[in-house]
Amino acid sequence: MADLQVLEYNVGDIGTNCYFMVNTGTKETIIVDPGGDAPMLERNIAAQNLKPVAIFLTHAHYDHAHHAKILKEKYQVPVYVHEAERTTLEDRNMNASAMFRCPETYEADVFLRDGQEISVAGFEIQVLHTPGHTPGGCCYYFAENKVLISGDSLFNGSIGRTDFPGGSMSQLVRSLREKVLTLPRDVEVYPGHMSRTTIGREADYNPFL
Repeated sequence: MADLQVLEYNVGDIGTNCYFMVNTGTKETIIVDPGGDAPMLERNIAAQNLKPVAIFLTHAHYDHAHHAKILKEKYQVPVYVHEAERTTLEDRNMNASAMFRCPETYEADVFLRDGQEISVAGFEIQVLHTPGHTPGGCCYYFAENKVLISGDSLFNGSIGRTDFPGGSMSQLVRSLREKVLTLPRDVEVYPGHMSRTTIGREADYNPFL
């Protein structure tokens, strides 16, 4: 099993959690949700001699995807996203960039399926499709390392907004109950905003679930 170090950076206009999922043995790194501040992220990559190999998007909202293209071109790495997020990538209203007065579209190279298991940076990662915040929102589960990247699907004591285009409260709650709360209770959850939590804590105390 590869040792995982999770580095967290607060980026962009509304404080999105961007994560570096670092294989401590090889320094291979997955960049998750680079929603802004690419120059700062690049400085940290250089300072720690990290080797980016992929960019993962939990979903394609502006505050999570805004600087993905910059880093993709800088490091020549692919962008991964769930296949149901194609429309959100391409629609300026659905991806909320128009709302932030920065209308733009986004691109991805690898489109993932629910339940798919992929090997990246020495990690085995399962894709959990958790629609409701956006149609293609997903979580990335590092089972061997007991870590879940939950994006804007699951927060500490809350869940993602469902009033954006393509949102659905019933879909989000159902997918979280069926796919996420069934994970081991000691799995650490790294959300798209706010502080980290655990599956057990959310199962016991999250009022939405």
